[in-house]
Amino acid sequence: MILTRRTTLLGLIAGGLQACAGGPAAVSVSRETTMPTAPNPAYDAWVANFRPRAMAQGISGPVFDRAFASAGFTPGVVERDRNQTEFTRTLEDYLQIAAGEKKVQRGRAAFARQQGTLQAIETRYGVPAEIVAAVWGLESDFGERRGAIPIVSSLSTLAYDGRRGEFFERQLVAALKILQSGDTTPDRMFGSWAGAMGHTQFMPTSYQAYAVDYTGDGRRDIWGEDPTDALASTANYLARNGWRRGEPWGRVIASGSGGSGGSVIQPQPGGPQFRVYHNFNVIKRYNPSTSYALGVGHLADRLTGAPPIEGPFPPDRYGLVKDQRMALQSRLNAAGFDAGEPDGVIGGNTEAAIRAYQQSRGLPVTGTPSLDLLRQLGG
Repeated sequence: MILTRRTTLLGLIAGGLQACAGGPAAVSVSRETTMPTAPNPAYDAWVANFRPRAMAQGISGPVFDRAFASAGFTPGVVERDRNQTEFTRTLEDYLQIAAGEKKVQRGRAAFARQQGTLQAIETRYGVPAEIVAAVWGLESDFGERRGAIPIVSSLSTLAYDGRRGEFFERQLVAALKILQSGDTTPDRMFGSWAGAMGHTQFMPTSYQAYAVDYTGDGRRDIWGEDPTDALASTANYLARNGWRRGEPWGRVIASGSGGSGGSVIQPQPGGPQFRVYHNFNVIKRYNPSTSYALGVGHLADRLTGAPPIEGPFPPDRYGLVKDQRMALQSRLNAAGFDAGEPDGVIGGNTEAAIRAYQQSRGLPVTGTPSLDLLRQLGG
């Protein structure tokens, strides 16, 4: 993700895609574990010094005081910010997380529930209903993972910490202006550890620039159970960043297929090629990751009935193809070592199951999948 709009892409993958960015859709949000605050006199002094700076930018004293009444220094936010690891999924893994079968089933149900709203939003803004729904799916798993951390606490902690203090102070002022406008209240303004908010994870400054009151109730509410304002705000974001009505985002290039225009990309060496057009780059304005934009496009296609991308995808760094990874997960499960859903994506559950299996057999405990391990498990 881009921190000029929201949090990190990995947060998306852990939340929405985790599926990922992804989990199910609707009626009540599944809050991630909240992060407790802790006493910190230096933070308190920073807040006291920040108050006149905020007021100089138009924030009233009562609004500031209400916003900070229950806010506090949040050590977990600093830990997350300082320990972001460079972690890169293959495109095959990313697309499986973004648009795996269970995610697609949940997404189609959410799409059906919101279809009238999404079609009306498409008519107004020109952005296809399925594209808006796919962003929703990647950002918060169709509303199930909107974030559980008070935004004023997270942004003030990051502004105080100073690593990107200027950026986060700007976001904090924007958040206070949102509160001052009456769009929401401090007790409802929750989001990610880095300040991204709502169903489609807007950073406060992007909210100020692009959020809309589509329902006409006088508030631009992207936090509540009703996703309407958030979906319309996302369409507005894409439209104002150049979405061309009636044009496709792109498509996978099948063997022997024709087509012209746009650009041909192959993000994963040995993997499928895609022909992408102008609107693909507009999706990248929402998040600059090529995998993210392909994830949105592919999930959008799947929500409207397209089949999964079959490949070809090359073996992973362990020498395993998807069917072998799925077989490994299934055999670990059958042997009593919980690897989670056999989806072919090697994540924490699979690695923990491998470690437990290796330990039970007196093998070196690495947590690393391999063809040899697959054979040991019966294949």
